Amino acid sequence: MAVILITGGARSGKSKRAETRTRAFPGQPVYVATAEARDAEMDERIARHRARRGTDWIEREEPLDLVPTLISTDGGGARLVDCLTLWLSNLMHAERDWEREVSELATALPRFKSPVVFVSNEVGLGIVPDNALARSFRDAAGIMNQTIAAVAGEVEFVVAGLPMKLK
Repeated sequence: MAVILITGGARSGKSKRAETRTRAFPGQPVYVATAEARDAEMDERIARHRARRGTDWIEREEPLDLVPTLISTDGGGARLVDCLTLWLSNLMHAERDWEREVSELATALPRFKSPVVFVSNEVGLGIVPDNALARSFRDAAGIMNQTIAAVAGEVEFVVAGLPMKLK
């Protein structure tokens, strides 16, 4: 079973790259969305992503319970989780134990039959945030990305729409 992590900065082309990688596997692809449309701007972002993907995807919206969603969709087409950093933000906002949930995800991945492609933002390349919450999120995202990268068979870093193979 394939586990692929695709990371990069904002608007780097990582989601488009992940969609291409997911479609390369046999079967109907499954899009697992972790974002929640809480305002008009996010509604527009989601609409653009849907339009780009087309209608051949099975869509699942899951802002928090990612492992059960991956379990319930296993055995079919490849799953694209877009994105891990929004999932992490959702977990932190809900005051859930994000370290435990990331660990559970990493432990579950080798047991899946169907491929999983993850999108995650690399948030540690910029300036040090000026507040404790933002620093905590940046640190948590770095730990999460390292944890998933360790179990992934492939890791790509996307810059300006160009993928660089890291693993």
